Amino acid sequence: MITRILYRVSILLSIPLIAMTFTDEVSWSFFDFIIMGTMLTIAGSLIEITLNKFKTSKYRIVFTGIIVIIFLLIWAELGVGIFGTRFAGD
Repeated sequence: MITRILYRVSILLSIPLIAMTFTDEVSWSFFDFIIMGTMLTIAGSLIEITLNKFKTSKYRIVFTGIIVIIFLLIWAELGVGIFGTRFAGD
């Protein structure tokens, strides 16, 4: 279970890493990769647990959707600061 999640996270994190070699518009620090890797691993693990715990597709869709929405809101807050917290990006 965890190896599949980590494999997929590494594939997703390779996208900005490759983009950084071709353009200056993508500028991630080592800390950015650590934070995004952690967020993706946690979200993937929660989705995997949700899919294993609930048997009906209705609950699977609802809880997976909630996890994805929370992930996207945290990502947007860290990136551009849509809520104006102290964790907002520059």
